[in-house]
Amino acid sequence: MFGFTYIDALAFGVFAAAWLTYHGMMEGGWAETRSLNRRMDLFRTQWMQRMLARENRIVDAQIVAALQNGTAFFASTSLLAIGASLAILQSTDAVMAIFRDLPFVESNRSAWELKTLGLALIFANAFFKFAWAYRLFNYTTILLGSTPPPSEAATPQAQAHVIRLARMATVAGRHFNRGQRSFFFAIAYLGWYINGWALMAATAAIFLVMVNRQFGPDSHWVLDSE
Repeated sequence: MFGFTYIDALAFGVFAAAWLTYHGMMEGGWAETRSLNRRMDLFRTQWMQRMLARENRIVDAQIVAALQNGTAFFASTSLLAIGASLAILQSTDAVMAIFRDLPFVESNRSAWELKTLGLALIFANAFFKFAWAYRLFNYTTILLGSTPPPSEAATPQAQAHVIRLARMATVAGRHFNRGQRSFFFAIAYLGWYINGWALMAATAAIFLVMVNRQFGPDSHWVLDSE
């Protein structure tokens, strides 16, 4: 149907399963003390606890602003990627003419256009994640500005505010990570322009690289050092 084969259906299933599996590995309870992302959540809480004891919080506000600016960069990059995908969709004939003579490349027009539309949707998902992360970092700045003074650090209200602030920063970081995840899997998705086998191979390669970065010893030796 639409130029897709059974291998394409299998490859897309592997791609979707890998994405969902990685999502579960990163955000499930099992990853709380194992993944690099989840371990950094603890440092966000420590950061806010120490911020509460500081009279001058300009540096803390600058850190949040830097995180927000990085998120804005990725959000704008996502829009450029969406535009590029739609440009490819508009120039299907010209692009297919370039790839038609390459070995192993499937050149069915309907399939090519649907694949390109899927790529645009992946980048659209990344944009929404980054845009929401940007907004959440804005909320983090507001909560940071409403933090009680150091003289009230021991009060239950101040401690509750610190937890609230750390959670907001954590959720912002989590949506930022989801946006980056879309970028990484978009790289694997490009293999589908060759054929289904290439999509499965690229998905496996990206999945293993991402898992190694989150759970491998190279990612944790700094945090584990005394």
